Amino acid sequence: MRVTKKLLWGSAAAAAALFLSACAPQAGTDGGEGTDGEAAESVTVGVITSETGPLAGYGEQYLEGFRAGLDYATDGTGEVDGTTIEVDYRDDAGNPDTAVTIAKELIGEGVQILAGSASSGVALAVAEQAAQNQVLFISGPAAADALTGINEYTFRSGRQSAQDVATAGTFLDDIEGRKITVFAQNNAFGQGNQAAVEAILGAQGATVDAVLVAEDVTEFTPFAQQVVAGEPDLVFVAWAGATSGAMWQAMSQQGVLDAVPVVTGLGDAATFGAYGEASEQISFLNHYFAGANDSEVNTAMIEAVEEAGGTPDLFTPDGFTAALMIVQAIRKGEGTVDGMIEALEGYEFEGPKGTTTVRAGDHALIQEMYQVRLVADGGSFVPELVDTADAEAVAPAEAE
Repeated sequence: MRVTKKLLWGSAAAAAALFLSACAPQAGTDGGEGTDGEAAESVTVGVITSETGPLAGYGEQYLEGFRAGLDYATDGTGEVDGTTIEVDYRDDAGNPDTAVTIAKELIGEGVQILAGSASSGVALAVAEQAAQNQVLFISGPAAADALTGINEYTFRSGRQSAQDVATAGTFLDDIEGRKITVFAQNNAFGQGNQAAVEAILGAQGATVDAVLVAEDVTEFTPFAQQVVAGEPDLVFVAWAGATSGAMWQAMSQQGVLDAVPVVTGLGDAATFGAYGEASEQISFLNHYFAGANDSEVNTAMIEAVEEAGGTPDLFTPDGFTAALMIVQAIRKGEGTVDGMIEALEGYEFEGPKGTTTVRAGDHALIQEMYQVRLVADGGSFVPELVDTADAEAVAPAEAE
């Protein structure tokens, strides 16, 4: 049973705000909820994501989508039912310790809604702070499955590793008895993908092992050789960040792509050229690209981002969706964290990826996924939709 605690919006420390509201009736203060039931004058949202560091590109995509989504959800006003939404953007540089320090600062200032990050390690650390301090946290591109159901205060605005793996399964058949090797970075994201492959494809009869590579490695030849030596029937690659190009080059040069079928997630536009001629040998699962669907919301997001000088990319919808969820939480949450949680649980809406649902039980975001191939276009490659995986068909198992 959830214990309801009414928390006031505001820039003052939460404890002081609660004490003052108990002492005497008062009009709504800056960011505070009036005791006469009127809406708060303003609400501050703390957005913590990578503006610098190895995942800065992903953070930029998220932020472009977030700004476009906030504008879309508020009809360009930046307000919800008379309440102004103010956003405090903070750079975590991909560092969990930095993110925790920022989260504590924002919470100490009375911020009750946090959003971000691009890093799974950061998101897991912020989720812990959200639970300890009873504030809402809407995680972004971070894909680690451990975030789903981690606590009642944490939600997702993007996909998770289990949805990637389930989508990979839509390319495959006759998995029983096959050996699958997961090739990934040795971090929360990579470990999460290994666990997801074991849980999903392993449950279908596959034997799963892994080659995990430290994040600071820049020479991938010995690891590619290790994959070939293991003689798998399929390689599932889970990779993120600036070293993607060098990794794929090593995989190609060491014969991995010739020796065994490879399936991986299609990354952001910066990586499209990294596969080179190997593109025809790779089966791509995909979270999002600009041509994934022709829904009205996706079209609106693309137009807004481009008008602002940006380019819609892999994690643009994560930011856009986060903004839609935050507006829903503020509109329906009645100024309490518990109210915001209830407003989001089971929330179904039209997002950039079509009909999207916040699963009530564990706050997973149920969304469609895509099968994609890369095709030559002049001197580069562009994504082309092969098929759409139904949202429910690739939904992760519900967290307990």
